[in-house]
Amino acid sequence: MDFQLPTDLTTYTQWAGILTVFFLILTILAFLFKWGLRFRLVGATAFMGVITIGIFGLSLGLFNRTDIPGSIRYSLVFDNAGNNVVIAVPSEITEDELDATLRQAAIDITPYGRQNTEDGKVTVRARTVLHPQEGVSRPLYIGQVKKLIQSRDETQLEVDIFEHKFQKLGNG
Repeated sequence: MDFQLPTDLTTYTQWAGILTVFFLILTILAFLFKWGLRFRLVGATAFMGVITIGIFGLSLGLFNRTDIPGSIRYSLVFDNAGNNVVIAVPSEITEDELDATLRQAAIDITPYGRQNTEDGKVTVRARTVLHPQEGVSRPLYIGQVKKLIQSRDETQLEVDIFEHKFQKLGNG
């Protein structure tokens, strides 16, 4: 049995809103008929209102993500929460994919909580691992991108692909 939960938070917001209205009507009825649990229903209604507002708030911007066409999956290797980030990419990457992946990583790096630096920029370096012989691994930095820490603008990125190091991969 394959059951998929919806990932769109507006669906959950609608259902939480419906449940909140249901509890509100139930609370009003409890006060009209002087049921013993009427004050507990006030608490349940208020709690459902808070939950509904919270889910609605999350649905406004939790999953907004810019997607750069041509970028490939990367792994975050190092992040000092300041100005240095290192990502790992596969050694079969092309120059176009590297450019797009560096741009994607720079946009994915969130400015919140990042320490400010002298120049106000963060540098994201891309590396891969070469295996020149069995049992030997050597990291190779093949590109980097610099961006302003507080910016999410993809047009202000300084992308630099290290051509001489990229040639060692033999991917052209």
